[in-house]
Amino acid sequence: MLGSLRVILFTLVVVGGVVWLQIYLSKRESRWPGLIIPAIQLVLSILATVGSVVYAAVPLESVAVTIAAQAVITFLLSNIPTLISLAIYFVCRDKLRRDKQIEKMNIQDLD
Repeated sequence: MLGSLRVILFTLVVVGGVVWLQIYLSKRESRWPGLIIPAIQLVLSILATVGSVVYAAVPLESVAVTIAAQAVITFLLSNIPTLISLAIYFVCRDKLRRDKQIEKMNIQDLD
């Protein structure tokens, strides 16, 4: 019981840290740092998909359809964190863009 609680707590801390880091990188002036974590997650999902196809243990009949379905499902499921990171990125970038426009309008009002 105590061991599983530690694992859950550790997982929450790691996920929270990754989300915080994604928000921090997405708010940077340059847009590229915010794309680092989604790129890493995309590469990991591709590796997971390739690994599931390479080590697929399926019967010989209709192997191609089963492996293709397994690859698609693995790719879609392993890209959920990538989509969440990209959503965080676009929300933060949109907020930065709006703030810049408001600042630009305020400067024009002062002139």
